[in-house]
Amino acid sequence: MSKDFLLEIGLEEMPAKYVTSSVRQLKERVADWLLENKISYENIETYATPRRLALIVKAMADKQEDRIEEAKGPAKKIALDENGDWSKAALGFARSQQVDPSELGFQAFKGVDYLFVKKEVPGQPTISLLPEIKACITAMNFPVSMHWGSNEMRFIRPIKWLIALFDKDVIPFEIAGVSTGKVTRGHRFLGKEAEINEPSEYTARLLEQFVVANSEERKAAIREQLHEIELVENWKIEIDETLLEEVNNLVEYPTVLTGDFEEKYLTLPEEILITTMKEHQRYFPAFSQDGTLLPHFITVRNGNEEHLEIVAKGNEKVLRARLSDAEFFYLDDLKQSIDDCVAKLRNIVFHEKLGTLTEKMKRVEKVASLLADQLALSTEKKDKLIHLAAIYKFDLVTHIVDEFPELQGLMGEKYALLQGEEADVAAAIREHYLPISAEGELPQTELGSILAIADKLETLIAFFAVGIVPTGSQDPFSLRRNALGIMRIMKANKWNIRLLPLIREVIKIEQAELDQSLSVEELQQEIIQFLKQRLKAIMLGEAIRYDIIDAVLDSTQDNVPELLERASVLNNYSTDSGNFRETIESLSRVVNLAKKHEKEVVIDPALFENQEEKTLFEALESLKQNFQSLPVAARLESLIALKPAIEAYFDKILVMSGDDAVRNNRLELLFELSNFIKEFAQTDVINVK
Repeated sequence: MSKDFLLEIGLEEMPAKYVTSSVRQLKERVADWLLENKISYENIETYATPRRLALIVKAMADKQEDRIEEAKGPAKKIALDENGDWSKAALGFARSQQVDPSELGFQAFKGVDYLFVKKEVPGQPTISLLPEIKACITAMNFPVSMHWGSNEMRFIRPIKWLIALFDKDVIPFEIAGVSTGKVTRGHRFLGKEAEINEPSEYTARLLEQFVVANSEERKAAIREQLHEIELVENWKIEIDETLLEEVNNLVEYPTVLTGDFEEKYLTLPEEILITTMKEHQRYFPAFSQDGTLLPHFITVRNGNEEHLEIVAKGNEKVLRARLSDAEFFYLDDLKQSIDDCVAKLRNIVFHEKLGTLTEKMKRVEKVASLLADQLALSTEKKDKLIHLAAIYKFDLVTHIVDEFPELQGLMGEKYALLQGEEADVAAAIREHYLPISAEGELPQTELGSILAIADKLETLIAFFAVGIVPTGSQDPFSLRRNALGIMRIMKANKWNIRLLPLIREVIKIEQAELDQSLSVEELQQEIIQFLKQRLKAIMLGEAIRYDIIDAVLDSTQDNVPELLERASVLNNYSTDSGNFRETIESLSRVVNLAKKHEKEVVIDPALFENQEEKTLFEALESLKQNFQSLPVAARLESLIALKPAIEAYFDKILVMSGDDAVRNNRLELLFELSNFIKEFAQTDVINVK
């Protein structure tokens, strides 16, 4: 027989951004508890509002599953006496397992017979176990938590009421002085307390008290009301899913309403208006059918439709004050020149160990110059890039960015255009922050892409240089995101940039500018491995085999687009060719034997003893002539083509000859050949078993 189980945690209002993750965590903990206790169920439904986290376990079994337990006792020689009867040890084991001696038997374990017993353990009634589910609540953790009163327990917000209902039975337990019961609370202003007699009436009883408990139903109601407003007003309302999720977790009974603001504010940059509405007020902006921003907004009230005009006026008043401040800040910013702002950056500390923003920008300028040279930029473009590196952070000291940090870069672009900077320079000021997430938009301009790499690479190497590196989940300066951004931008632009020499030169810049003695070799290897880990993440996202990724990243190549192409080409070969295993085994045999190479010599054909040596030597000479100039796919084909010659060579040749000159000559041939193989991929780490 099965019954439904309701668990509700009533709270003070939670921060909206943690509601969804908190109810998800509760569900996972309860699911784990049910599995651990072998209690079957159909499914778990979750409910969440700002004031409650709840779930209903549907069709929960009323008892645990019966189980078979095995226990190992003494060895057979101890379990039986000299007459073959049960010894005292055996009888004691039977008593401890609560079985009759007739149920005992023997089973071999590591070659020795031991006393064993199998017994059926009946499942306990679920209702007797459910009080233990309290641990699922007390074990929860949150990004922010608090304790209240004299309670030692910490939780996201103070617990005000608890419901634990198995069918019609209250499951008794207490948390932080609050005991479980049947009473829930409705909407803070429109509802009142309500008794829940059984889980099936939970949502209906709450709806009577102006609470839509199901998050998805609330969200659907908001969408529907927004659509109705679009039809009535002939507006377009862009539904930002992140904003919708946040608004949904701010309300228990959503009612959408509209408001207006003065048209004069439309003279402000659209981004300021939209950011003010969305980020600060949680409003949805209204647009005309052609995409023009309108002097209206849409908000969601936590309540019903009564007195909406009063609520609208209150929201309009708050927004008006916000826009008035924004207008003042914007107009005041226009009085400052870019040079004025740049001068102020010398007073802004980037990091206590890394100096001011002015000092950082000087380092970035040098990194940008290195990149310009590697990419063979024209003198005109390089001059533009150097100018850009000298000003690109200027908007950080503007009033608007101080008030709306999320507009950094974007306002820099707008102010730069207003002060006569060229369009590509202005765009690069905005784009140097990109990408702002793992899959985020990349810079679209050449200057923006170069500046983004220069800024991110300098940040990464500077922090590594002073010993601040990500550990575990801790990455307060987003160095992993910066590294991934560098890799993605290089990939997108297919830039032929060698990482090792570039990193070495940037380390020297940091060494000089930070006045620190750095271990260049160690730091270089640490950073290259950190960057390659981000490259590995990109390759995994492209469904490339783990071992092939490791083989390519362990190669002597450090050109990002080429590493990605090699991994793709090699991965395709592994799936499309029936000769993959044999080819990799042949190439790996060369690499492994070449590790015995100790003495560098000039290959002497006069020491060759048969045709197979000559054939492999000719293949090596062919690689020397054109291998580096071939496209990636053709280079792999060249290595694949070596297979017959390698196999014939090893069939006929004993590499480790007793003659020192012959042995060294053969190892030199394999060593030089292995360098071409390892330059493409470290084939000996590829799994061909």
